Amino acid sequence: MNSYIVLLLAVSTLLLLIFNIKNSRRFNLFDHWLHHQLVKRHDGYKWQVIAFINDPKLMVVWDVLLAGLLLNEGRELTAFWVLGTLAFADISGIILKRLIRRKRPIMHSNMETGYSFPSGHVLGATTMGLILLQLFAKTYGLVFVISIIALWVTVIISRLSLKAHYPSDIIGATSLAIACFSISQQLLFAF
Repeated sequence: MNSYIVLLLAVSTLLLLIFNIKNSRRFNLFDHWLHHQLVKRHDGYKWQVIAFINDPKLMVVWDVLLAGLLLNEGRELTAFWVLGTLAFADISGIILKRLIRRKRPIMHSNMETGYSFPSGHVLGATTMGLILLQLFAKTYGLVFVISIIALWVTVIISRLSLKAHYPSDIIGATSLAIACFSISQQLLFAF
């Protein structure tokens, strides 16, 4: 699919979510209801481990390690692109969190602080997943692609199971990550 179409769809989805979260009581009631339907029990430990491994701060460490490996291979431009892509997504996510100021779902863990929209864990996992797919999918093939997608899905399930986010927070984070990645990818290909 054309990268401009992907960017347009991601930005449109993100803007539609933001508009509805800020202005539609019906949308928010549906989002609360859907969250309640998806999360029937609070099964914590294994999901807390997944959340810890994909914590936005720890995701920066994974990103720096990847950039270091790329620098070691003499791929300086790609290493800086990797760092810049996650930084762009994270900064965009922080700005949106502070602008939207959406409270987390009721009954979320006390370990979860801050605002709910967009999910920082999903934002980081999606961005890193897209980076890894861009860099290594052709080399490592279908098993690698399926593994990255499976890890991404477990992050989504962990955020919902820990009652840290509404479904729209997950979709918003994914849309934001795709938009930031698409813009960053266009910049990389421009060089």
